[in-house]
Parts: sequence; structure tokens; C-alpha cells
Amino acid sequence: MAVIVVGGSGRGVGKTALVCGLIVALREFSWIAIKVTDHAHGDLPAVYEEKSVGQSTDTGRYLIAGARRAFLITSDDASLADRLKELRSILGPGVDVIFESNRILRHVRPDLCLLVRGEREQGAVKPSFQWAARFADAVVSQRECGQVLEGATVVAEQEPKPLFHLAALERISMPMQQWLRQHLKLLG
Repeated sequence: MAVIVVGGSGRGVGKTALVCGLIVALREFSWIAIKVTDHAHGDLPAVYEEKSVGQSTDTGRYLIAGARRAFLITSDDASLADRLKELRSILGPGVDVIFESNRILRHVRPDLCLLVRGEREQGAVKPSFQWAARFADAVVSQRECGQVLEGATVVAEQEPKPLFHLAALERISMPMQQWLRQHLKLLG
């Protein structure tokens, strides 16, 4: 069983693209991908399983990438623990899970936590990003040029974390794939 959390500094920084890239790059895992949000999505239940493969929703994109199952959890902070209990009863034990969320780190200790940092933030940095940064194992950003790995400090006074620059977040570089597998090998 592997658990990865992908968080980010704001909206539109590429969290979903990175989740899709991880699903494609780490095919040896049978991923269940879960987006956690506090934004209402019409009349959908609080724990919704996506069945439609397509580009129109983040969860549909997970399925295109090869996720075995995809879920959307819509919850405020006060009821997130209850939504996770509901999800666990649906999934059962021993599953490989990728969460797209900063807030999930209040309830889940992942095997790996990756944070997407926007180069040019569109709007304010999420307050949950600075809190989530203390759990980060690496930082990922999108850059056209090919720098692969260097140190990054996400929070002041924190040790530098590996920083991966990817030309496209949905295409995980070979050095990053090797790094991921080294960190996840302890699970098997």
C-alpha cells in the first residue's frame, strides 16, 4: 500500500496534472486518485465516485491517466474526518492512494508528500500551503528549461527539499521517477 499527497501553493498551479503524471509514471501501483475540495460541485454527494472518463473534470482526468478508481470528496474542515471514514469503508484496506489536497495532511500521514509551487502565483498563496510544507518530501514546479533537481526551501528555517523542475507536470522526468521509486521501495 502506498499513499501520496499532492498539494500546491494555489489554484491552477498544476496539482491535477502532477497527480496524472504520477499515475502514468508509477504504473506498478494500482492507484485510486482522490481530489479533496471545499468547493461545492452541484448536487454531487460528499463522497462521489467518478465513472466518466474525460477532460471535463479533474477526477475524469485521473481515469484517463490510468487510475483504477477516482473520487471527489467535498467537505469543510469540520466534517473531513467523517468523509474519510466513509471513503475507507468504500475502499477497504491495502489500497494505493493519491490525494490531491493540502488539508488532507491533517488526517493522513502519506509515504510521500509532493508540493507544486507556482512560479507566478495567480492570486494569494493558500494558507494551507505553508502548513503543508512542513510535511513535504519534495517540491515540483513547471519550467520550460531542463533543470532537474536542486534544493528548495519551502518554509523559512526549513531544510532544503529536492526541487524538481518539469517541462510538463503530467510528464515525470526519469530522474524524478527514480527518486520516487527509491522513496516508495520501502513499502514493498
